[in-house]
Amino acid sequence: MMKRVFGVNKEKEKQPPLTSIEEASNRSTKRGESVDEKIRKLDAALTRYKEQIKRTRPGPAREAIKARALRALKQKRIYEGQRDVLSSQSFNLDQVASAAEEIKDAQQTKVKGVTKIGQ
Repeated sequence: MMKRVFGVNKEKEKQPPLTSIEEASNRSTKRGESVDEKIRKLDAALTRYKEQIKRTRPGPAREAIKARALRALKQKRIYEGQRDVLSSQSFNLDQVASAAEEIKDAQQTKVKGVTKIGQ
């Protein structure tokens, strides 16, 4: 009844569940692997285009293959940039996770030290 009268705080309602650092790192790594697979496919396409350019005579057909190869090369560069960003994000998340573990360890040793002193 109160929700009908006063409404619901939309911020509390729409908040996604919090994820751990490890989960975020795993997702970032999976996306990086996906981008790597796309880069491998583009590499294969570029080698095919290179062979086709060698076999075709100069003219419009060769120019069309060159244009396709250039598009594939641009796309590959874009994916490589995305891969670099994802790998740096993954590295940063791993660093944060290790720092968090070090803090937990330091807190536990501090608590053990305090209990020994208190005895």
